[in-house]
Amino acid sequence: MEQDITEAIVHLVLQLAIILVAAKVGGEVCLRLLKVPPVLGELAVGVLIGPFALGAIEVGSLGALFPKPQAYLEAGAGIPLSHELYAFAQVASIVLLFTAGLETDLKLFLRYAGPATLVALGGVALPFAFGVGATVLMGFASSWMDPAALFMGAVMTATSVGITARVLSDLGRMDTPEGVTVVGAAVVDDVLGILVLTVVVGVSAAGGVSAAKVALIGGKAIGFWVALTGLGILASRPISRLMGAFRVAGAEIALALALALLGAALAESFGLAMIIGAYSVGLALSTTRLKRELDEPIMAVYHTLVPVFFVAMGMLVDLPAMGGALVFGLVITALAIVSKVVGCGLPALATGFTALGAARVGVGMLPRGEVALIVAGIGLTRGVIEGDLFGVSILMTVVTTLLAPIMLVPLFRRRGPGRRREDAAPAQASAATGGHGDGDNS
Repeated sequence: MEQDITEAIVHLVLQLAIILVAAKVGGEVCLRLLKVPPVLGELAVGVLIGPFALGAIEVGSLGALFPKPQAYLEAGAGIPLSHELYAFAQVASIVLLFTAGLETDLKLFLRYAGPATLVALGGVALPFAFGVGATVLMGFASSWMDPAALFMGAVMTATSVGITARVLSDLGRMDTPEGVTVVGAAVVDDVLGILVLTVVVGVSAAGGVSAAKVALIGGKAIGFWVALTGLGILASRPISRLMGAFRVAGAEIALALALALLGAALAESFGLAMIIGAYSVGLALSTTRLKRELDEPIMAVYHTLVPVFFVAMGMLVDLPAMGGALVFGLVITALAIVSKVVGCGLPALATGFTALGAARVGVGMLPRGEVALIVAGIGLTRGVIEGDLFGVSILMTVVTTLLAPIMLVPLFRRRGPGRRREDAAPAQASAATGGHGDGDNS
């Protein structure tokens, strides 16, 4: 047993070394040569060195560097990475969203809570309808209530805030009206996505699900998020003073990260994604003295750990699985793009954003990322969808995840206010001064 643990640790350490080098090389190529966000390079090298590509090749006595775990080989679905590596990547995602919370302007966030909610509603309703309808019309499901159609709709509703948060952070646009609206909408989207998935799983398992159960799960998730954010804001200044009282080196960054991890664990236990809890903790601390003290140390942790998350996301991509139902996959991908951009952009436009600002919001909600892959994996493991629809989900996820940063960068670099009337001048000033710069933090 001790030998097995030692081998697992050595293998994980080797994997992390390879991932960090590959991530920085991929990011450098994208930033220096291709002039695109480094996150694209991290995703691309993840696909390249992952368990479905070079990572599966045997390397002498080391074996495969990124082998598929036995559980994945037996089930044919799930997470194709070791539990250790995937857990490390999740910790990295917590750091990402905690940092995003710290960089968010709390007053702007609260000011745009209403628009963010409307954006999230549009970003769930339209993609779900498009996903279900396309699956039925193209003959991959027998009716609108077919579990396969419902699962495709659920996959379409997903939004991975990690990708957009990284791009906004790199561009220094996290504290713009568009930035806070996208992140706020992604939080609400996560809650709504949980409700959609609950209904779909209930229908597929028992042919139906009670309204009481859906209301209970939704109320629990929303209540926890509001309570965590509210209590965090109220307690932020005493917490900041308490942390500042420590004299031991590195106490503030260590204790702040401990709070982020605690918030993430609590969020998961209440049915929300861990990254939502981490974001709420960062948001609560964003107005305190602690934020200024954390700026430099948190970015050092960020640049070390966060690339691991994006490389691991790339490793989830199974390119051969995209071969089946290619035409349907292209249709679903096109609908996924249109439904999110329109479904989120129109509510943004209706709540005071300019056409440019609404486009930024719509594209910011575009990436599906690991959220869609997890939902699709649930459908496959439960036998609700087959390998062809799983491949379609992967194709849609990869394209939307890769496309979002490519589209977001020119939209934010284009001059012009994101909001109409009273918000136009502040938004334009923010865009002109722009925080970290175009990619300097990568």
